[in-house]
Amino acid sequence: MGIRRLNHAVLYVRDVERSVTFYTEILGFTVVHHMPAAAFLRAAESDNDHDLGLFGARDNGVKPGEGIGLYHLAWSVGTLPELAEFAEKLTEAGALVGSSDHGVSKSLYSKDPDGIEFEVSWFVPRDRITEEMAANPTIARLDIDAEIARWGGDLVGAP
Repeated sequence: MGIRRLNHAVLYVRDVERSVTFYTEILGFTVVHHMPAAAFLRAAESDNDHDLGLFGARDNGVKPGEGIGLYHLAWSVGTLPELAEFAEKLTEAGALVGSSDHGVSKSLYSKDPDGIEFEVSWFVPRDRITEEMAANPTIARLDIDAEIARWGGDLVGAP
């Protein structure tokens, strides 16, 4: 069981549109999902679903002048059983604060001893993502056992 790599970072920003313009025009990111209070961007040479999430701080309950900056970092694991092991260890440590099924990814949300949030995820292999999954991002309750039954315990997820 181990972390494979950093998958993405999510930032709280003062103005989503201003930040989208900066990251697209200056650093060459492209927008892959856009909502009124958030945007998800992909780096030019990346094959990730997204490399950077931008959340409008004010629109997400962050007080003006506070909380601008890092919201969380996300690391990926290779298999769903590894994700299940992390869920168990994080729960035992009292660090697990939530989980979500995003359709194309399965995520655990935790906080380290200093309260810094991070995500540990398994990503559906790109060749298994259907058009419907890609076109309809979701956030649902994560049932890791059901996901292992669906995808199998040996399927290595996208990096």
